[in-house]
Amino acid sequence: MCGIAGIFHQKTPGKTSLELIEAMTDIIKHRGPDESGIYIDDWIALGHARLSIIDLAGGSQPIHNEDQNLWIIYNGEVYNYPELRQDLEKAGHRFYTSTDTEVILHLYEEKGEDCLNYLNGQFAFAIWDSNKRELFLARDRMGIRPLYYTIQNNSIVFASEIKSIFVDQNVPREIDPFAINQVFTYWSTLSGKTVFKGIQELPPGFYLKISQNKKSLHKYWNIPFCLPGEELDWSPVQICERILELLIDAIRIRLRADVPVGCYLSGGLDSSGIAKLIAENFNNQVKTFGIRFEKDEFDEGVHQKQMVADLKTEHKELLATNEKIGSSFPDVIWHCETPLLRTAPVPLFLLSEAVNHNGYKVVLTGEGADEFFGGYNIFKEAKVRNFWARQPDSKIRGSLIKRLYPYIFKNPRVGQMLQTFFASGLNKVNDPLFSHHVRWGNTSKIKNFLSDDVKEIIKQQDIYEDLVRDLPESFNKWDYLAKAQYLEASIFLSNYLLSSQGDRVAMGNSVEIRLPYLDYRLVEFMGRVPSKWKIRGLNEKYILKKSFQGILPNSIVNRKKHPYRAPITKSFLNENSLNYTQDVLSEFSLKKSGLFNPLSVKRFLDKIETKETTSERDEMALVGILSSQLIYEKFIASFPTSNSLKSPNQVIDRRTKRA
Repeated sequence: MCGIAGIFHQKTPGKTSLELIEAMTDIIKHRGPDESGIYIDDWIALGHARLSIIDLAGGSQPIHNEDQNLWIIYNGEVYNYPELRQDLEKAGHRFYTSTDTEVILHLYEEKGEDCLNYLNGQFAFAIWDSNKRELFLARDRMGIRPLYYTIQNNSIVFASEIKSIFVDQNVPREIDPFAINQVFTYWSTLSGKTVFKGIQELPPGFYLKISQNKKSLHKYWNIPFCLPGEELDWSPVQICERILELLIDAIRIRLRADVPVGCYLSGGLDSSGIAKLIAENFNNQVKTFGIRFEKDEFDEGVHQKQMVADLKTEHKELLATNEKIGSSFPDVIWHCETPLLRTAPVPLFLLSEAVNHNGYKVVLTGEGADEFFGGYNIFKEAKVRNFWARQPDSKIRGSLIKRLYPYIFKNPRVGQMLQTFFASGLNKVNDPLFSHHVRWGNTSKIKNFLSDDVKEIIKQQDIYEDLVRDLPESFNKWDYLAKAQYLEASIFLSNYLLSSQGDRVAMGNSVEIRLPYLDYRLVEFMGRVPSKWKIRGLNEKYILKKSFQGILPNSIVNRKKHPYRAPITKSFLNENSLNYTQDVLSEFSLKKSGLFNPLSVKRFLDKIETKETTSERDEMALVGILSSQLIYEKFIASFPTSNSLKSPNQVIDRRTKRA
C-alpha cells in the first residue's frame, strides 16, 4: 500500500514546484516508508510514497506506458492483475515491471475509464495523460482506499490524506460546521464531504476527469440490492456453496504478495472464518494477531484462544490498556483526520503497530460481513420495529426488543426507557430512513454542546436532505433490510469503518489491510440473497453461520455476537492522559476553536467525573468533543511544517519552465 499526492494547474503552465510535491509526499511517508518518487512537468506534479508489496525491486512509481505519455501513481492492490496482464500482453502491450500498477495503466490505455469495471481490488490512483493534458482520478467500489482533493484558483490539489493537501499553503484550513453537524448525526460525514471546508473526498465507486476546460465526476458502481421478487430463488444449501466458493477465491487472490501475509483474529465468526479458510486451503502456518482488553465486557480472549487452538497458528496478542488508549488517542486523530464518537479505532492502531513490529506489512481482516450478511443489531431493530409498527399498541410485539437487549431489561426502569426509545417514530415506517432515525436522533443530542455560533449556522441545513437526494432510484421499493443495509454500508462502513477503523489506523503504521468479505463479487451476490436467509427470526448472519458449519467449531458459529468496542471514560479521565485532555477541553481552548460552549462542556465534565458509570450517549459526547478539539489543534491552530525532507528515490523532471 502507498500514499499519493499531486497538483495539476489547469490553465497556467510553469507553476509546478518540486519542493512542494516533495513536502506533500514526505508528510504521508508512513503510508509508504520504503521509497518515494516524483514526476513533474510544466502542468502537473505527482508524488508517491511506496510500501513495497509486489515486485519489490522493480515497482518504483510513478510508472509510465510504452510511449511515456501516460503516468500513474497508485495506492492499492488489484488482485486479479495476473489475469488482466495476460490479456493485455495478448493485445500487444509491453511491460517493464511485474506490478499491478502497470497493469492498471495499460488497461486504461486499452479501455479508458471502463477499465474500472475490470479491476477487483482496493485502490485510489491518478493517471496523467501528458498529450491530452488530462488527469484521471479513481477510487475503488467500496472506498477502502482514500482520495481527497480541493480546487483552488484553477488548480486541483489531491492526496491520499488531507494533511498532504494542507502542506500547500495556498489551501485554507477551516473546519466546516455543516460537516460537524453530519459527524454528530451519522458518526461521519456523508460521501464526498470532509470535516474541512473546501476539501472533498472522491466518493467510493466514482472517478473524476479534469482537463484544461472541463471537470466531470462520474459514478461507475453502486452497492447493489434487488427489488422484492427479483432475489435468488435458491435453496440455503446452494447459497452457502456459492458463498464459500466466492469467499475462498476472494481469499486466494488477496494472498497474492511478495511479502508474508497475516490475519487479524478477534474470536468472532467473521475473522475466525477467514483465518480458518486460509489455514485449510492456502497456508496452515498463517500468523494471526488479536486485541485483548483489561475488562471482560470488551475482551474476547477466551474465543481467540479457542480459535488459536483449533488453527494451531502462531498468535500474537496486543493488550490495549485504558492508559494506552488514552495516550494514543491524539496520534489516532492525526491519522484519521476527522472527529470520532468512539475510541474503537485506537486499539486497531495499536494492533497494526504490533503487526509492523513483527515484520508484517499485510493482514486479512473480517470487515464487511456484518453489513452484507445482516450482522448488526440495527438490522434486527428495523425488523422488530417494522413488525411492531403494524400494531403499535401491541405489548407483545414491542416486547421483542427485550430479546435484542436482555441484559438491559434486567433493570426494569432502564428497560422501559429503551422500549420507549425504540417505539419512537413507529408511524413513519414508510420514511426511507426509518431503520436509522432513532439511532441518528440519539447521536444528534450531542449537538447540545455546540457553541451558539455553530448552532446558528447548522440551523440552515436540513441534515437529511443530501442523504435522501442521493439514494438510488429504486431504494423505496426495496425491503426493510436492504434499505437498512444500504444506509449502513454507504455511510457507516465506507466513511467510518473502512477509514477511521481501517485504512487510516493501519497505514499509520505502514500496514495494509485486505478485506475478502468486500470482494465486489461477493457483495453483488449477497445483494441478490433474500433477507429471510440473512436474518432468520432474530438470528443474525444466518446464512454465513450455516456456511461455516462443519468448518468452524460450533461454539464459534453459534456464539452471540460481541460488538467490537473499546473503553472510553476510563481511558481519558485518568492521571496518565489528564494533561492533554485538560488542555484541549479548557475554557481557553474551547473559546479558541469556537466549536463548543465552554460552560456546557465544563458542567458535562463535572457530571461524568463524579459518576460511577457513564451512559452511551455521554461517552459519545466525551469522545466527540475531545476529538473535535484535537482536530482543531492539530490541523487548524498548529499544523506542522516539515524542515527536514527525505529526498525522493527518483525524480522524473520534464519541466521546460521552472516554478
